[in-house]
Amino acid sequence: MKTFTILCPTDFSECSLNAIEYAAKLGEKLGANLTLYHIPDQEDYEKLFPGNMLDESLKTAKRKLDRLVQTVRDESLEKGLSACNGIIQEGKTVPAILKCAEEEDVDLIIMGTEGINEVKKNYIGTKSSKVVLKSACDVFIVPRKVFFRAPRKLVYASDYLEEDKLAIQKVVELAKCYDAEVDVVHVSTRIKNIDKAQHAVVKEELTPFIKYEKINFVLKSYRDEPGLGLENYLITSKGDVLFTLSHKKSWFEQLFTKNLSKKMSYFINKPLFVIKTF
Repeated sequence: MKTFTILCPTDFSECSLNAIEYAAKLGEKLGANLTLYHIPDQEDYEKLFPGNMLDESLKTAKRKLDRLVQTVRDESLEKGLSACNGIIQEGKTVPAILKCAEEEDVDLIIMGTEGINEVKKNYIGTKSSKVVLKSACDVFIVPRKVFFRAPRKLVYASDYLEEDKLAIQKVVELAKCYDAEVDVVHVSTRIKNIDKAQHAVVKEELTPFIKYEKINFVLKSYRDEPGLGLENYLITSKGDVLFTLSHKKSWFEQLFTKNLSKKMSYFINKPLFVIKTF
C-alpha cells in the first residue's frame, strides 16, 4: 500500500511555517511522508536575506531548510510521521510546486496563503489560488496567523452532486483522525433553491455511503451569494476547517470569486481543504 505523501512548500515566512505545523500534525495521524519544498526566487531572497549575495542566500536557505526538517523529525517521527525530507529546486513557484507534486506522486499539498513577496489579490493569495486551480491533487491552504489546533468540527460545502458521495467519505476519514464532527452543509439561494423535501431525499441517498456517527446534514437558506451564507454558518457553528469540491468549477467559483471574497472575513482566518481527487 502506498504511503500517504504530503508536499509542503515553504519560503520561511510565518505563514508557511504555520503550514508546516499543519502538515506535520496531519502527517502524524496519516503515517505520511512529508517533503518540505523550497523554491529559490531572487526577489524573495532580497526580502528574506537583505544585503546577502545570491550564493550566500542559497546556503542560508539550505541551512534553514535542514533545520526545519530536523525539527519536524525530532517532534513528529515518534508520533506517527513516517519520514520528513527537504528539497530545494530553482524555478517559478507555481509550476515548480505542480511539477514536484507530480514527480513525487503527492497526495496532498499543504501551503500558506501568503508568501514573502505575495500581494493578496483575493482571499487566498495569488500563488496559493493558482496551485488550487491547477493542481491534480488535493490542496490544503492555511491562512496567515492561523496556528494548528486539533479540529473539532469539519464543514463540507455541498452542492448535492453525485461526486459528494466520495468527497464526503474523504472528509469523514480525516474526521476520524481527530474524532471530529462533520457538517455537510448546503446553502440554498434565490437562484438555486432546494426545499426541505429535496434535502431529505439527498440525505437519504448519501447516508448509506457514510459510516460515521458524528455527521450532520444541514440546509441553510440565504437570499444572496452562497459563499456569504456559508460563511455565516461557519461562524455560528464554530467550524474549524472548510472542505469543498473543486470538480464542479461553477460551484467553486460561486463560493470563492474575487469580488465575493472581499466581503468575507472568515475564509481569511480558517484553513480550506480543496478536494481534487478521490
